[in-house]
Amino acid sequence: MRGWIFAAFVAQAALTPCLALVAPSKSEVSTPAALCNTPSNRACWMPGFNINTDWETSVPNTGVTRTYTFTLSEVDKYVGPDGQVKEKAMLINSQSSWIVLDWGDRINVTVVNNLRANGTSFHWHGIRQLNNNINDGVNGVTECPIPPNGGTKTYSFLATQYGSSWYHSHYALQIANGLTGSILINGPASLPYDIDLGVLPISDWYYGSADNIFARVNDPENPFIPGVPGSPPPSDNILFNGTNINPTGPGGSYARILLTPGKRHRLRLINPSVDNTFTVSIVGHSMTVIANDFVPVDAFTTSHLYLSVGQRYDVTIDASQPVDNYWINVTFSGTGACGSSKNPHPAAILSYAGAGSTNPINAGRPPPESLCADQTDFVPIVTRAVPRELFTAAPSDSLAVTLDVDSKSSNVFWKVNGSSMEVIWEKPTLEFIAQNNNSYPANENTITIPDNSNYSIWLVENGSPIPHPMHLHGHDFMILGRSAATTNPLSPSATPVVFEIATDASSLEFDNPPRRDATVLPSFGWLVIAFQNDNPGAWLFHCHIAWHLSQGLSVQFLEQVDKVPQVMDLNEIEPNCDAWREYAPANPFGGLDSGLRRI
Repeated sequence: MRGWIFAAFVAQAALTPCLALVAPSKSEVSTPAALCNTPSNRACWMPGFNINTDWETSVPNTGVTRTYTFTLSEVDKYVGPDGQVKEKAMLINSQSSWIVLDWGDRINVTVVNNLRANGTSFHWHGIRQLNNNINDGVNGVTECPIPPNGGTKTYSFLATQYGSSWYHSHYALQIANGLTGSILINGPASLPYDIDLGVLPISDWYYGSADNIFARVNDPENPFIPGVPGSPPPSDNILFNGTNINPTGPGGSYARILLTPGKRHRLRLINPSVDNTFTVSIVGHSMTVIANDFVPVDAFTTSHLYLSVGQRYDVTIDASQPVDNYWINVTFSGTGACGSSKNPHPAAILSYAGAGSTNPINAGRPPPESLCADQTDFVPIVTRAVPRELFTAAPSDSLAVTLDVDSKSSNVFWKVNGSSMEVIWEKPTLEFIAQNNNSYPANENTITIPDNSNYSIWLVENGSPIPHPMHLHGHDFMILGRSAATTNPLSPSATPVVFEIATDASSLEFDNPPRRDATVLPSFGWLVIAFQNDNPGAWLFHCHIAWHLSQGLSVQFLEQVDKVPQVMDLNEIEPNCDAWREYAPANPFGGLDSGLRRI
């Protein structure tokens, strides 16, 4: 059992940790709404809409509504897809493992919370939710949690973007117990291809329950990495499309992706992990990137791709090699700063039709060391520019990330500008706005963006050796620049690199910089991002490592607050909040929310 591997979509798909994996039918993966999207011309979608259309200003209206129901359940001693027992799993039983849409469709998802005692809320990662902050799915910010034992809520939003993403619970580390899934939105592409293989989520998997793991992550006296308080454990396994072999013995199976010889295939790589980031490579094959996150980019061919938590890459793969089976490999950074696994060679199989079912022989070569840094040399097809004169690097536009150990509670906190984020589950931020109440508690880490500003530019500085995958809700952000990756961040001699406006400002890119919704804040380094202030609401900006979220590494950007009641019906908050407030006194778990510490 040796691997550098990758996962595939085959008819005999296995059980995922979150739900029964059912590959969409051919008709679902095809593009029924498209009138001109063909294998030889994927850039066209339908009259008036193509790869050059700016979806922020123009979106097709298909008139189609897709309906899903997610019924949540809780299982102790769950036998996972690798044959190993997980202490606690939380499952989604729905019509499909993926949400599949066309650009311009509406989706309604009803979540039925049959968990025993946990509330929940669901976030649709990367979806812009223009004028629809109320459906962003962040308990304590945009809603109250959905109460357990039969509580329900229906989320409704328009597919204004196209590409690949995922959804996940935003409550109580439930992502680590399995509450995630994939989103596929059909649309144009920057390269022709013959076959869409669908999504390939590659995620870490833990045999312990999330709460028990977090108790140790939060214990500064017993860190998993000696001398690094708050450091997490290695994952027990890495799952490709919800399955893998047991790395310590019999059980499970490799995922397989089936290629048709001579054809070009589209594959959608997603990292929906709790903590692990990694590099993906395929023995004997290159990948051509056509989108990062929901942003189409000029085609870029590479032998490997680093995926941080929350990131996605749409790639094409040419089936131009001899008919055979090839490993798809996942490798970790040797720095030890951005995740590891007890599976030494996580892998899946890229299988050509006619190659048989044997495992590959050639293990391939490890890709270059990532240093926990994502690529930022992609060029968006739809261009944006930020006025250079708006950048000042003033203290009011900077966010300092620090690690703190509280001597009284003996807990680990991640702080932004000295504050670990806390929210009130029973009174979300949007309810403050509905009541015209701007007395937000200080630890909710709210940042009000001036109404007269067109762009926000933020300098984020990391005072710790741990890199952070930073994700912004409600927007794509432009990556204006960042510091170089630290070669040995866990060394006692490593120190923070401070942004110097006199020397570093000239390196920033304001004319069509890379754009996405998740990127890495380097170890001991800095990051400068910008986004347009055009979406009313309370938008979370946070580290997507689940442990760090629960330790407070988040802020809320309050954007065009006065317009929020004008563009959405805030009365929709109340039925669910009333139900949660009725349940809250009996809630046995009054502790932490996934990324949002509860007051």
